Amino acid sequence: MHVAFVVHMVKGADADTLLSDETKRETQAVVMSLEDAGKMGFSTSGITTKPGQEVNIIVVARRDAPWIRRQIEAHEQVAGFHEVDVNLA
Repeated sequence: MHVAFVVHMVKGADADTLLSDETKRETQAVVMSLEDAGKMGFSTSGITTKPGQEVNIIVVARRDAPWIRRQIEAHEQVAGFHEVDVNLA
């Protein structure tokens, strides 16, 4: 089981700074734009991008979700986020 974090960031913020290189390496988290997530087969039709914001998706194993959550909460350019359970077949 995996978790997808739907992360709303200030427009122009660098999504590569959402997670440290160590976190990406240790958790194998995948950070992608909303557009790329749609291309990968994720349903993105219900996600609304607010004016002045951009949306990125982070997919990670459920066991690593607390680690990712802490980094997102501490990021100064994150306007908000929510988590969605996903089952990757």
